[in-house]
Amino acid sequence: MMEQNNRYIFIFNPAADKGRARLKSDWLASMVAQRENSEMQTTAYPGHAGEIARSGTSSDSCLIACGGDGTLHEVVNAVAEDPVTVGVLPIGSANDFIKTLNPASGTLNGIGHFFGSQRKSVDLGIVHFNGEGRRYFINSLGVGFTGRIARTVKKTIWLKGELSYVHALLSVLAGYCPLMMHIRITGEDSMVELDEPVFAFSVSNGRVEGGKFIIAPHAELADGLLDVCILRAIPKYEFFRFVLKYLKGTHIEDPKVVYCKAKSVEITLPEPDVMHMDGEVYENISGRITISVGPEMLSIICGTPQGNPSHQTVVKE
Repeated sequence: MMEQNNRYIFIFNPAADKGRARLKSDWLASMVAQRENSEMQTTAYPGHAGEIARSGTSSDSCLIACGGDGTLHEVVNAVAEDPVTVGVLPIGSANDFIKTLNPASGTLNGIGHFFGSQRKSVDLGIVHFNGEGRRYFINSLGVGFTGRIARTVKKTIWLKGELSYVHALLSVLAGYCPLMMHIRITGEDSMVELDEPVFAFSVSNGRVEGGKFIIAPHAELADGLLDVCILRAIPKYEFFRFVLKYLKGTHIEDPKVVYCKAKSVEITLPEPDVMHMDGEVYENISGRITISVGPEMLSIICGTPQGNPSHQTVVKE
């Protein structure tokens, strides 16, 4: 699907990449100024990206999230049920979602690829907490181990990019114990139920999490299903042999890993713990959490960046 939007709003988060994104402010402003029917709005506080997105919703709008996965998460949650198109300018620390949407994105040399490019509809994950408080995720959700890693990354302001994820992983691992969970996974024609300690739990729409970890190697953005990855309880020292597997996406072949496609997942946490959605941290999560898929809920630009001949392939639906 290709369509021309009449209004492009670039929602720029200078706090992305732990404040380093602000160095791109003048560059982006100059690029946007050269385009008709385009404007740049800069966020000033947490939640502001969502407010800007909500104020710009109309059927002819395209909202470009200029930041990391957290900025995109805010925008998606603001407009998930509205008829707008969303784009991603990845200037955060991990930029995980774009690695599934456009694995050959490379270095961005401009913004021209947002204008008149292909659009596609992608799935969203829908989360209810104890039957209330609906939230959406576009890339991934993690409880316990990866939730705590996301929290540590946010607090580690002196490290950038993938180094911050390595530091956080080691820091969390040092004092970590598997998390007791009751899990019910409903697939297309089957059900899996677990009631046991779990080392790591993720539900994914995209393939990559934490910069380079291919948590869900079979994930597709528009298959109407989510990918569940569970690492059963293991001793901490044994986790290191899984790190290389996660980097390659081969962990799903290990007998300690449960990996499957799901239409919905229900988990029960007897004790409060940490959840992340698209890297955004949710503290003190407990009780019953239901996770389902919203098939093709969001229209997103899937054009490629300018400046590299290998990026000229058009993504088709």
